[in-house]
Amino acid sequence: MFLRSIQLVNFKNYAEGSFEFSDKVNAVVGANGSGKTNLLDAIHYMSLCKSYFLSQDGYAVRFGEEAFAIHGEFHGFDDDRSRKVSCIYRQGGRKTVKFNGKDYERLSDHIGQFPLIMVAPYDNDIIHEGSEVRRRFFDMIISQFDREYLHDLISYQKVLGQRNILLKQSWENGHLDAALMQIYNDQLVPYAEAVYEKRRRFVETIIPVFQKYYDYLSESREKVDVLYLSSLADGSFADLLLRNAETDFRAGHTTVGIHKDDYDFLMDGRSVKRFSSQGQQKSFALALKLSQFDYIYNMKRLKPILLLDDIFDKLDESRISQLLNLVGNEHFGQVFLSDTDEDRIVRILNRHGIAHKIFRVEKG
Repeated sequence: MFLRSIQLVNFKNYAEGSFEFSDKVNAVVGANGSGKTNLLDAIHYMSLCKSYFLSQDGYAVRFGEEAFAIHGEFHGFDDDRSRKVSCIYRQGGRKTVKFNGKDYERLSDHIGQFPLIMVAPYDNDIIHEGSEVRRRFFDMIISQFDREYLHDLISYQKVLGQRNILLKQSWENGHLDAALMQIYNDQLVPYAEAVYEKRRRFVETIIPVFQKYYDYLSESREKVDVLYLSSLADGSFADLLLRNAETDFRAGHTTVGIHKDDYDFLMDGRSVKRFSSQGQQKSFALALKLSQFDYIYNMKRLKPILLLDDIFDKLDESRISQLLNLVGNEHFGQVFLSDTDEDRIVRILNRHGIAHKIFRVEKG
């Protein structure tokens, strides 16, 4: 699977843009602020219905305009038929995603159709930021190959919101509707337990692949690990909700559940955040991202598109060379990378004999 072409209209700093891509390596080069990252983010929209960088779609509309549109065409499927995707957003309106001209009933139905992995300069945030960042990272991986997981996660969040409203109201008026609370508990339990089990299995499965990529990138012998931390590991979630009923009532919200889960990153048994160097942390985060590729490919038999956005300024040339040699081989599929230094990227790609196409961007 690969993205053959994309057209942009009023997307970020692009008034209009049209690109025809290589099915292997595409290098987008230009000065900072020229629109390299914006092009990669448009590809992210094509696959995951949202920006990698922005919290609100309205921020992606070109200044002074009312809407943006992104149109793309994917090829390389077993039936030799292309897939056309359009993503359109209007200020004050709703975002629509079309697949071969037809609207999705739910945007979540699109997730996983065109798997994608984004690697960006601030991926170390997964190490340094809070548990929500780590949960979102792992949830996005699993959702790309397991639609039922995404459905369970969305359903859990919906019921959790209703339960929290009841708890807040109960705390304010000093009385809890126990019967209604039990209904919410009964609805939450199966969603939570399904999500917990899939998160647990995913972490167990990905560790060997993660270690393989870390070894390649770092040329070191540290043992890396990810521990999945969940209150559901202690037993039945139904029992856990009952045991924490009084705590939830006093807090005015649900204090236990998969929405509180976290992941602990370790290197030789010690915290990566506290005890690892910046170089080790970069290799750790990058290896974790690359390990997604193998897992998604094994589950879906589609090679995810790999986006490498402006990460080369954070790496020395030796490590850049290792990374490009890795992603340029036949194991990986279509790759997009952005950089400010065209000569450096071309030199390394040519050194390894990697077929590529260069796009020079100026002011969108």
